[in-house]
Amino acid sequence: MKATRAVQKILANYEGETPGVKANLCRMLMTGKLGGTGKMIVLPVDQGFEHGALRSFGPNPGGYDPHYHYQLAIDAGLNAYAAPLASLEAGSDTFAGQIPTICKMNSANSLMSPTADKDQAVTASVDDALRIGASAIGFTIYPGSDAMFNMFEEIVELRKEAAAKGLPTVLWSYPRGEGITKEGETAIDVDSYAAHMACLLGAHIVKIKLPSDHIMQDEARKVIEDTGVDISTQAARVKHCVDACFAGKRIVIFSGGAAKGSDAVYDDARAIRDGGGNGSILGRNAFQRPREDALKLFADLIDIYKGKA
Repeated sequence: MKATRAVQKILANYEGETPGVKANLCRMLMTGKLGGTGKMIVLPVDQGFEHGALRSFGPNPGGYDPHYHYQLAIDAGLNAYAAPLASLEAGSDTFAGQIPTICKMNSANSLMSPTADKDQAVTASVDDALRIGASAIGFTIYPGSDAMFNMFEEIVELRKEAAAKGLPTVLWSYPRGEGITKEGETAIDVDSYAAHMACLLGAHIVKIKLPSDHIMQDEARKVIEDTGVDISTQAARVKHCVDACFAGKRIVIFSGGAAKGSDAVYDDARAIRDGGGNGSILGRNAFQRPREDALKLFADLIDIYKGKA
């Protein structure tokens, strides 16, 4: 496998990283139908932990089987499949080497008390990820939560160990908790702040939500107004988040969020592409559809990221 110039350019941004980390980043970037383009589509299936099996897989019962998601990611020609440890273990032998995997190292659940800190439990180790042949570890942080500093300290240690053993880190950076309003969770100033935090914590791949044009912080509003930062379109807001990630020197992918219509998913992808983002990490909008519909959705998204649609 020879890395394309586009991929080599991305890898050159990761100065000081171990060859193993770069090799695994290269493997993900060179896999699938977007391989070599510098763009990525990842299938994440951690929603069973987050929302429950019924809410996640009831709309398409094939999804109760972890093999379903492995096969969907492979057949769709995606760059990687992300899931908690046990889900990956359930297919790690059958699908060994067929699709890069991202071992999600922490998880929350929707049964927590509303008064509980917004936090996640660490549910896997770096050695677990290596044992099942994962290409990266994944971890969620909640900027704005009263528990965020513990989460920061956890990922710093896990990231350090993972990098030493050749695995890159994918960081889900989702503003949430006591310091954030509901609108603020996707506000452009907060979302770009969360993206920058992820980079400062050592993320090799940053995963954030698509930002809205809402501004939560008065101080940020003043800067936007004084400097004329363009947040008028989704593509412009994507660009601002990419700029916040070391001037685009880190891979930035955007989550799909709750299930919605195909046209809305396509519009999001075009905004990500036009704003300079690296791609999508799409779960419920894919695996809750019938398999053939999901494959068509991914095929259309691949065409969009290739500039064909």
